[in-house]
Amino acid sequence: MAASTATAVAPDWWDDVNNSPLWQDGTFHALAVLYGAVSFVALVQLIRIECRVPEYGWTTQKVFHFLNFIVNGMRSIVFVLRRNVQLVQPEIFQHVLIDFPGLAFFTTYALLVLFWAEIYYQARAMSTDGLRPAFYTINGVVYAIQIVLWLVLWWKPVQAMVILSKMFFAATSLFSALGFLLYGGRLFLMLQRFPVESKGRRKKLNEVGYVTTICFSGFLIRCVMMCFNAFDKEADLDVLNHPILNFFYYLLVEIVPSALVLFILRKLPPKRGITQYHPIH
Repeated sequence: MAASTATAVAPDWWDDVNNSPLWQDGTFHALAVLYGAVSFVALVQLIRIECRVPEYGWTTQKVFHFLNFIVNGMRSIVFVLRRNVQLVQPEIFQHVLIDFPGLAFFTTYALLVLFWAEIYYQARAMSTDGLRPAFYTINGVVYAIQIVLWLVLWWKPVQAMVILSKMFFAATSLFSALGFLLYGGRLFLMLQRFPVESKGRRKKLNEVGYVTTICFSGFLIRCVMMCFNAFDKEADLDVLNHPILNFFYYLLVEIVPSALVLFILRKLPPKRGITQYHPIH
């Protein structure tokens, strides 16, 4: 009898939390604060880098921090206005407001993969001419497909299109995870072969290893969660009445990975003699 009573109470408590406007607003505002903090840290680091090496223009490192500032800032604003976002009509604009920062997050960390790929290719005396065009092409295709999916969903708002859109996000997340595994893993193995006495070898080895593990795990978790999100209503992330699920999802796939990566890559570049910097044209 006691066991069955406990079993009955647990779902009621969970439903009370999910359906409580107080819990919903508190959770989304907490996410807004966390995203705002990460955005602020990225902006401060961007300013510090610009003050340190203003002569190098928009380097990969500066663009990475700028995109982190933009992405986390957008998320913060959306979560501050989350209840209002849910009322936006037509409904397709709700999907755009919630999903577009996820696309920008993909671009931000794809840029980090590009940076590592360039380092790896240069170290092996291989041409890097095709890397940046590939980066732009991949991002262009991803954005184009997502825009087409949004337009079709606007024209014909059926559940099948919602599922397809979410599965596309899952696919891009898996692609990102594999990108980090491929180029982060290659760079890590290459650094391991450097002489032990090489200056900065151990620090760079740890940096690449940690960032690869964090980003691979984050994108893989996003991929799995988007699959559940697509097919299981209890795992729906686009509604107000799943605040705790939203909190842990965004914490694990964006906030914590971004904060950790910004911390690991916090070192400022030297003022002179930079060989690994390339302005983005």
